Amino acid sequence: MYFNLFKQVFLLLILVSTISCSEKAATDVLVHNLAEFDKAVLEAEPGTEIVLANGVWKDVQIKFIGEGTKDKPITIKAETPGKVFIEGVSNLEIAGNYLVVKGLFFRNGYTPTGDVIAFRTSEEKVANYSRVTNCVILDYNQLQRDKDDLWVQFYGTHNTLDHCYIAGKTNGGPTVRVDLKGNQSIRNYHQIVNNHFGPRPRKGGARGETIQLGSSFTSMSPSNTTIANNLFEECNGEVEIISSKTNFNEIRNNVFYKSEGSVVTRHGNYAIIDGNYFIGDGVNKNFGGIRLVNTGHWVINNYFYNIIGENFRSPLAVMNGIPKSPLNRYNQVTDVVVAYNTYVDCKSPWQFGVGTNIAQADVLPKSEIRSARALRTEVANNIIYNKIGDKNVIIEHDKADGVKFKNNIINNQGVDFGDTIRIKATEFELTKVGEHIYLPKLTSEFDIYQGFGFEKITKDLFENSRENKNSIGATVQGEYKDPNILDKTKYGADWYSNIVEVKEPSIIEVTTTKGELEAKIAAAKAGDVISLIPGKYNVSKSIKINKTITIQSKENGKAEIVFTGTENTPVFELNPYGILHLKNVSLTGNGKQQAFSNLKENMSNHFGLTVSGCDINNFNYVLKAYKQTFAEEITFKNTTISDCENGIELSEEINDKGDYNVEYLTIDNCTFRNVNQNVIDYYRGGYDESTIGGNLLVTNSTFTNCGSKEKNGILLNHRGIVNVNINKNTFTDNSVELVALLWGAKNNVASDNKFSNSGEIKVEANLKMKLMY
Repeated sequence: MYFNLFKQVFLLLILVSTISCSEKAATDVLVHNLAEFDKAVLEAEPGTEIVLANGVWKDVQIKFIGEGTKDKPITIKAETPGKVFIEGVSNLEIAGNYLVVKGLFFRNGYTPTGDVIAFRTSEEKVANYSRVTNCVILDYNQLQRDKDDLWVQFYGTHNTLDHCYIAGKTNGGPTVRVDLKGNQSIRNYHQIVNNHFGPRPRKGGARGETIQLGSSFTSMSPSNTTIANNLFEECNGEVEIISSKTNFNEIRNNVFYKSEGSVVTRHGNYAIIDGNYFIGDGVNKNFGGIRLVNTGHWVINNYFYNIIGENFRSPLAVMNGIPKSPLNRYNQVTDVVVAYNTYVDCKSPWQFGVGTNIAQADVLPKSEIRSARALRTEVANNIIYNKIGDKNVIIEHDKADGVKFKNNIINNQGVDFGDTIRIKATEFELTKVGEHIYLPKLTSEFDIYQGFGFEKITKDLFENSRENKNSIGATVQGEYKDPNILDKTKYGADWYSNIVEVKEPSIIEVTTTKGELEAKIAAAKAGDVISLIPGKYNVSKSIKINKTITIQSKENGKAEIVFTGTENTPVFELNPYGILHLKNVSLTGNGKQQAFSNLKENMSNHFGLTVSGCDINNFNYVLKAYKQTFAEEITFKNTTISDCENGIELSEEINDKGDYNVEYLTIDNCTFRNVNQNVIDYYRGGYDESTIGGNLLVTNSTFTNCGSKEKNGILLNHRGIVNVNINKNTFTDNSVELVALLWGAKNNVASDNKFSNSGEIKVEANLKMKLMY
């Protein structure tokens, strides 16, 4: 009897084991190439896991189509997360239901379509209830900057992007976008959560958002997308980090860390912006907060620290709208609530009537005039603390007469700010809770405004209940626990870190031996220093710069590089990722070459240039930047430029779509002598009020006998550049009509300059520009 029972149990265990192994074999499929993958997808059933073998998958267009279930999704995953590299001309498209993608690394390539990852395979076949998780997309850029694409494009409904690291987009187009075209993608309830959006470099124009929700022409549609618990680190693509262009979106509990831009309700209505952190440094005016357009938004429980941006990038920017605005412009702000927020050391944190342009009515059509002020808007129960008193806490670019202010308080260190009705001055101190987190410690109770619907604000910044123990500001009073908002292990892929160990640069000494300079630059690592012994270096071919590198003369001597290369070639050819620091070196040409230029094509990433203490003479161009190329910074300092046909030319972005070639161009303590034309030629075309970049500083410099061949009669050309400062310069014997033409309506200024036989600096209040729309 016992033997038979034992035999039955033994047979049952064998049967269970066999079934278990059979199920594992049926649901776990290892594939090594696209053909095997396609076969596995065709045969996949709910619960199947298709495992991509470790290694490089190059030039693959992956189509993942399947029908999983809620309990048994179909999954494709890396054999080892982070060890499956999608490279070359490759992308991923997903269609079906309950599909999951895990652990892939997109690098060293670009998409052949408009999307790197798309939640659809065609207009009809979209994904629903599907997920991309624990993946990385890094520097996956098109070869040309003007070729727009998207790295993640949502279609369908109930899809999720989570725990991914995404960084380095330099070409046009938002990094992540939600599409709402068609009923299959409306009321989508997508989730963008727990991701780390790493640095997005400045783009130099529009179309550089990190996340865009819909478009102008779907702005009347409900999206119901949630963006929550993400870290946005140095997302500097353009003035809008998140551009909400649809209805009923929620932006909650995110951290915006040193990101040059704002969360913007660009189109659409009824957004909830709740419990976010905006962290600046108190120096960079490009770090922004929240900019409001349209109707019905609730801005609650947010924390702003060291945000000193102005106008479009102010901590709270409430815009003027256009009466009867078309879908792609600016609707009036109405029925908005801004409540229970805390502002610590933020300059002029509340700005109203932002973008008003009534003064430009002479050069703009009526359809562009933003004159509609905010209506039925409540600003209540907020706290402001300033370590140094601010005389302009509220700035009204246009009257804020449609805004109700209730029960707001400020510690302004006793400095009069001329407004005790809208904000009550009082005394309180701060408690340090964590890095960048300082919260008010209120020693007395303050009245709390109970507006319509305020009872629905039941939680504070830290998710504490407001129902039984409420307080003004982003947090209720009590003991605070450090939220560790910059702990990067809380965001992104668990197998990837963007923390780079700082290494000491190697100092590489170079002699004048022929070919040694070029060889040692090529062999150097990023960050190294090439030290030139004094003497003459004869260079016959362009030197390729494709990494960050410093080239300098050794000690107090000065090396001279004599370039004998062919016509229209540069001494230094700046490639993608090429950032050159040239110090205390003489460059001599034959009048037909270029000292510096970038590639004419395939500049998939930025370049950069700093020249200090140098002598540059006898070149056709000092710097020639070609179309679809971009540098974040170009600086000439303590440098002499002489006997050159052209100077610094950054003017090929003539598509008039708001693009330009460099974000910051700085000329300090330099001498320009006998430069015939394009002494400085820096251009941004296309009127777009939300593209507020282009920065030119010319200071402490001298210009002598320059501009003799300048066709337009202007010595320093910077048409369309928004921020221009020409200060403490001397202009002598320059045969031009104007030294500069300033754009009076923008931040163009000149002061303490001296002129002798060189024309003048003229201000044109409203520079007529071509509209981008």
